[in-house]
Order: sequence, then C-alpha cells, then structure tokens
Amino acid sequence: MSAVDVELDITGMTCASCATRIERKLNKLPGVEATVNYATEKARVRAADVDPATLIAAVESAGYHAALPAPPQSESADDRDPADANLVSLRQRLLISTALAVPVALLSMVPALQFTSWQWLALTLTAPVAVWGAWPFHRAAAVNARHGAATMDTLISVGVIAAFGWSLYALFFGGAGMPGMTMTFRLFGTPTGGGEELYLEVAALVTVFILAGRYAEARARKSSSEALRALLELGAKDAVKIVAGAEQRVPVAQLVVGDVVLVRPGEKIPSDGLVIDGSSAIDAGMLTGESTPVEVAVGSRVVGGTVNVGGRLTVEITRVGADTELARMRRLMEEAQTGKAEVQRLADRVSAVFVPVVIVLAIAAFAGWLIAGASLEVAFTAAVATLIIACPCALGLATPTALLVGTGRGSQLGILIRGPQVLEQTRKVDTIVLDKTGTVTTGTMAVTAVHPAAGVTRGELLAAAAAVESGSEHPVARAIVDEAVAETVAVAPAETFDSHAGSGVQGIVAGSLVVAGRPSWVQDQWGIHATPQLQRDADALAAEGATVVAVARDGEHLGIIAVADTVKPTSAEAVARFRALGMTPVLLTGDNEGAARHIAAQVGIDHVHAAVTPAGKLEVVRRLQEDGHVVAMAGDGVNDAAALAAADLGLAMGGGTDAAIAASDITVVSGDLLVVADAIRLARRTLGTIKGNLFWAFAYNVAAIPVAMAGLLNPLVAAAAMALSSVFVVTNSLRLRGFRPLPAGASAVAADRPRIAAPA
Repeated sequence: MSAVDVELDITGMTCASCATRIERKLNKLPGVEATVNYATEKARVRAADVDPATLIAAVESAGYHAALPAPPQSESADDRDPADANLVSLRQRLLISTALAVPVALLSMVPALQFTSWQWLALTLTAPVAVWGAWPFHRAAAVNARHGAATMDTLISVGVIAAFGWSLYALFFGGAGMPGMTMTFRLFGTPTGGGEELYLEVAALVTVFILAGRYAEARARKSSSEALRALLELGAKDAVKIVAGAEQRVPVAQLVVGDVVLVRPGEKIPSDGLVIDGSSAIDAGMLTGESTPVEVAVGSRVVGGTVNVGGRLTVEITRVGADTELARMRRLMEEAQTGKAEVQRLADRVSAVFVPVVIVLAIAAFAGWLIAGASLEVAFTAAVATLIIACPCALGLATPTALLVGTGRGSQLGILIRGPQVLEQTRKVDTIVLDKTGTVTTGTMAVTAVHPAAGVTRGELLAAAAAVESGSEHPVARAIVDEAVAETVAVAPAETFDSHAGSGVQGIVAGSLVVAGRPSWVQDQWGIHATPQLQRDADALAAEGATVVAVARDGEHLGIIAVADTVKPTSAEAVARFRALGMTPVLLTGDNEGAARHIAAQVGIDHVHAAVTPAGKLEVVRRLQEDGHVVAMAGDGVNDAAALAAADLGLAMGGGTDAAIAASDITVVSGDLLVVADAIRLARRTLGTIKGNLFWAFAYNVAAIPVAMAGLLNPLVAAAAMALSSVFVVTNSLRLRGFRPLPAGASAVAADRPRIAAPA
C-alpha cells in the first residue's frame, strides 16, 4: 500500500525535548516516518497502512495530546484561536505571579525593607507563585516522569521545588524563621558564600522569569506565523453564482468546476477560473508580491483570492478547493514550515539527551562542592543554578522560528520555499541554468522590427499587415495586430480572408489584394521580390531567431515585419544580480543557435546551450553537476520538469505549468527573474539566521553551565538568562520580517564566499 501523509495537531509540548520524544515514539511504529515541529505544534507523518487513531494513541502514550486538524469553518464572532486562548491564560498567570513575586524580591534583596518577621510574609506571597504560578511546569514534569522522561519542564520544576523546599526547611527547622533575620543580595555567587539566606525570591522570580519567557516566546511564535494566517484568510468567503440567468450568493465551498460567477469591482475572485466576459484589472499583490494590478480580459486566467479592482467580470470556475493556486501555496508553506534542515536534526539529537545530562551535572556540582568542603548552601546554589541555566528550548526554536518567519515573508513577496533542505542548497549554488522561453523572455510574440520599402511609411506597412492578419489567431498575427493597435494605426477591415497553413495569409483590403507571410512564400507563390536591402535585413533578423513576415499589396512589396519572443524588462538586471550572488548564468533553450545567442547577448549571458530537447536539458544539468558545480535551474514548462527535479535547486516561474512547479524547490509566483534573485537572497538569509540561532543556543549552554556549576551564578541571573536565550532566538528570527527586495538598479549583495569558476 502506498504511503500517505497525515498531519496531526499536537498539544502539551513545552520545549524541544517534548517534540523529540513524540517524534521518536511515532517513528517506532512500523512504516511510519514522522517529523514533529515544536514551533508550529504539528506533526507531519508519512505512513503506510497505519490508522490515524494508532498515531494519536502513540502520541498520547508519550504523555501528550494529538488530533487530526479540524476542517475549516466559517468565521464568526465567537471563534477564538486556541493560540489566543493560551496567550490569555499565560498572561494572567504571569501578571498575578509578578504581582506576588515583586514584593518578595524587594524584601529579600533590600535589607532596609526587612522588618521583623518579614520572611513569613515573603513565604505567604511566594507559596502561590511556586505552586500555582509554576503549576504548568510541575504538571508537565510529572507527566514526563510517569513516562520515564525528563524535559525542560523537569529542570524548571526541580529548580523551583528545590529552592522553595530548602526555604521551608530553613524557616521551620533551620532557624531562618527567627525574628530579626536579615538577607543580602549578590548578583554573582562566591564559592565560599551562600550563608544562611533563604531562596524564596529564587523560587518566585525564577517562575516569573520563565513565565515571561514563555509568554514572549508564544507571542513571537504567533507573530511569526501571521503570514500563513494571512494567506489562509486571503480567500473569498462567498461568491455570486449565475444560475439560469439569475444571481445567487453561495459559499465558496459549494462551487464546483464549470460554475459561472459574477465578480464586481472590489470583490475577491472566489476561485481559480477563466474570464468569459468583461475586462478589468486584478490586484494579485498578496500572491505575487507585485503592487501593480494586472489587466485581464476574455480568456485570461484569474486566481482565487485576488481582488477585482476594475470592471465587472464573469468567470468560469476551473479549479476549486485543494486544487486552487491558493491551496497549493498553503501546502507549500506548511511543508516548508514543518520540515527540518540537517543542522536542526543535529540540534534535536543534542536536546534529546540534554536534560538528563544537565540533571547529572547538577548532582555532580552539588556533590563536588560538598566534597570540596563548601557549605551545604553553596552546593545547593550551584546545583539549582545549573538546573535553571540549561535551556534546550533555544535549540528547538532555532530552525522552526526562522523558517516560519522566512517562508512567511517569502509568501508576501510571491516566493514559495518548499522546505528547509532547500535553504542549505542556496548557499552552495554556483551555477544557475535559465530556460529561455517564459523565463528570460516573456513567452509571447511581439513585433521587434518594422522595415518598410522605399516610399512606404511605417504606418502604411503596419496597416496593411494588420488588416489581413486580423482574421488569423496565429501568435505572429496577433503580435502584428497588437502592434498596430499600440501605434494607433487605422486598420481597414478585410473584405475576404484566406489562410495558407505554415506559409501566410491573403485577403482583399479596400479593394486591394494584400498578402503577408514567409518571404519565400511571397516570392515563390506570388512572384513578388524584395529589394536587396530588405532581403539583407530579413536574413539578419532571421539569423537572430525572429520570424520575418513579408507584406505585399497588388504585387508591390511593402516591406518586412519581424516578430519574436521578447526579453523581459528585468532579465538583464537579474542576470547581473546572479553574478553578484556568486552564480554563473547559463542559457538553455530548444530554440535555434541564432535566437539563443541573440537573447543571451541582450541579457549578458556568455554560456549558451541551444536546440536542446527536454532530455538534453536534463543532460546539461547533470553534466554541470558531474563537473563539480552546484546547479540551480529556473524554468516554467513541462519540458523543464525533469531538469528542475534533477537540479540541486529547482526554481519554477509561477506562470508556468503544474509539472514544473511540482518539480521545483522554490516557486516564484510573479515569474520575474529579479524575484528569483530575491528568493536566493531570502533563502540564504534565512539559513544564516538558523545557523546564527543554533550557534547562540550551543554557545550559551557551553559557556553558562560551567559558570553555574562553579557556584559563580545566582539562580535568579540563571533564570533570567535562560528565558532570554529563547526570546533572543525568536526575536532574531523575527528580523527576517524586515527583508526587502532590492529596488531596480541596485546591486545584489555579493555572496560570502569566493566566486567559483564558470562552467565550460
């Protein structure tokens, strides 16, 4: 039986160790391959012949809760995001605990405030914080203990209970409860210090610091997923369906392929479809990142979720539900955000054994100080500080938070990154292979040159050609007609029309016989010869890959018109940016050598492979890889799919085919090559953020734990530092929200590695 993908919503996770435990539990099931993401609180499971109930039971056996994602529901005033409810609960716990802990801290740290028997007031205020405020940590630690595991919550719970328990012992049995008892506060401990001080402020403030860190982390995680949330809310909620000539408003979920809907100005396109009546401008900014509306008319493809900002449109629905462009973007984002890069898998392996190791180190610190002859208080301080300072949360958050923000920002710019493994390839890419048609060029025919014969004006030549070509649907004919319209040339209607497939067209225009077609056909069939100069011009244009159309009227040669696929306005600048990013551009096309060289010269590409079949494109990519190059491939057609899949990094242009997009690693919705350069920059910056986060998380623990074991760190400082490490990782990831595309004319930032030699 083929494997299927199952997604589970996970609740009860409090740190990266929890995610690792659940992942190990699921992967022990036969035929199951699972990835659990702490930041998104989701598990993505690929399973063969495994019932979802079995997966849920496995998660619950580890002490957590799992459920299949709830189906989308219409919004209402009563709807509440579970993440919002969790934030409210966490905020209430934090505020109450803070209000109780601040007086405890002041009493414990400021001797002038320590009135007679102040310690008993401090105990009264601390008890609710250490028990109720820290209850989420105690509860999670107990659940994990029942399953023979230890997590971050275990460290926090043990640290708080130890500090509070020691204080109870000192108050009731150690003489600290005597009237007149005073305390002082030291930011850093000393191996010989510790004295007879209580640890009530440690129990209270550690709880507050951790709660504050969790709250800031939860807010930041919620903020980092706003792009995906915005994407999910982008679609229209209802549509005006035309049934038997009457308008009927229905929910979008009820639309089926073939339905006809009316979209008024200001309304969202309800689902993907084709315009069958009307013309307008469409704002597709949320999908493509482009601010300029796109003109659409009869026959234009429109995407659900985009906004009609012009006239009325009648649209025939061609895709609904999970098949729409919006749904596909959502799946790509979710896949990217729930995956794991190789660097994160290393962090997961570390965090899985981290907590038990920390507990052993805390015991070792306690025993070591006692053996060294230090007081019980000093040994206890070192052990508690060691427990509290250690934080695997930063390791677990390093990758997912950066991915959440990076992929979310990418979606706002029309860049869809398929997964974290993609990021690792972008830094290594040294060669980018560009398909010509639809990638470097527009993919549509346009007039590139008009050469009238002596005594004939440009307008006269275009008018004659457009009049006879207006009856043809051929792309070359449409390009000539469009050029005449753009130049406001008066075009007389053809009285008769006849087409000769593969050769040209003829017709009667204003009483004259006009023919337009291949120069050889006009010469051989009609006996009309071009002047030597026009013939030289035609040969030169044909050598550049243009289609040359000769036009004649009543036996007189009027001139030639060249039609070709035109270069996108931004392609040359994009190629320059690829070079600045350390990549050598290579042009790959099935067109002839002349056309390929002409386009390459316009955009500044030196390496050209022309007249290449789809199999040949795949071979070119593999040959570059065999020569030691890490290859990115950008394309948009079915014939590019194999090469996109084989490339180290596949980049699909958004206007391309489903096959190309499915085979790619990054999809550029707008199809603009400049955005491809931005996609590379964003992916590299996201990877850099992940590596920076992991470095901080590892370095923090390596540096802080020995200091705590040495008894040089107050548990309060340890708690604050531990909370701040997670907050730092999340806020560092949030900096990716400030990523901006380079403006036109700006040079890309050079890659942080030496340029690699160009491929032969």
